[in-house]
Parts: sequence; structure tokens; C-alpha cells
Amino acid sequence: MTDLHTRSGSACELCTSTDNLSAYAIPPNSDGSTEQSLLICDICEDQINNHDRVDANHWRCLNDSMWSQVPAVQVMAWRMLTRLSAEGWPQDLLDMLYLDEETLAWAKADSVEDDDGVIHKDSNGAVLAAGDTVTLIKDLDVKGTSFTAKRGTAVRNISLVSSNEEHIEGRVNGTQIVILTKFVKRAN
Repeated sequence: MTDLHTRSGSACELCTSTDNLSAYAIPPNSDGSTEQSLLICDICEDQINNHDRVDANHWRCLNDSMWSQVPAVQVMAWRMLTRLSAEGWPQDLLDMLYLDEETLAWAKADSVEDDDGVIHKDSNGAVLAAGDTVTLIKDLDVKGTSFTAKRGTAVRNISLVSSNEEHIEGRVNGTQIVILTKFVKRAN
């Protein structure tokens, strides 16, 4: 815990609060080490663990903390931005966030299957995870707009629709749209 206080300057590594701090081992496979843990406040911990209590405005703090050089902070920032991506502004931050391959794999380790047990698969049966890049396999007319999403278009940093295994969300031509999984294939 002393190492976490030293690394963070005795402030929450996500929102910078100095109140009610504790060590948080990042699920699902943390060994409890400093490298796989964060020092976070009780508000952040409560919202991470209780999806129904998430206050999207609290997480605007990720605009700063996502740039941390600490992989554990990057992982939690990516996970929370992915969880909140339907809000609009978190998706913009996700579009800017770069994680190396190892850190991105760690971030995705908790996101292949959501809380409802829904697993999203592309047209070839490959499992999709939040943050993946997919390619459209056919031209799609986008309802409510005047454009067609063309076959071959890459959609980066997708988010999964937790209530429907056939729906994902992503940005095409700057517009957040819902896409049927049968019309995409996961990019390698």
C-alpha cells in the first residue's frame, strides 16, 4: 500500500480525490501487486463494482487520468470509458486512447462476456470484445442519416450492447450507430 501511495501522491489514481483511499486489485486475475493494483477512492470503487450506480459525470476525470503512464490506470480508464461509451464523450476519449497490445489485452480480459452472459460474435463466429475493430462486410443504409456505411469500412473501438448479442455500437463518418453483428467481421 505504501508503494501505491508513493506512486499516486496519496490521491485516487482515477479522479485525484484524497478522501477514503484504498488499494484496488484489478480483476479478474490480479495478484495484488502494485503493478496490478490502483489506489482509488471509495466513490470510484463503488461505481466500478456497481454498474447501476455509475454517474457518468464523475468519470469526466478520465480525460486526465487516461494519459497516465501506469498500465493499471490505463486499463481501468479504458474499461470505464468502454462501459460509458454510449454517453458520447467517452467514445471520443476512447478514440484518442492508445494502449500497447499487452495492456489492451489486459483491459479486454474483463470484457468479453458482460454481466448478462451475452456473448457477441461476428459473421464468422469470432467473439467480439468492447474496443475491438471490425470491418463492415456489406453496404448498410444508416437510418436517420443521409449516408450509407460502405462495405470495407473499419469501425474502431466498438462497444457491445449488453441487452442484445446481435448489436454493437461504433462510429461511422463521425456518427455513433448500432450495427448488427452479422454484418461485421473482426479485424485481426
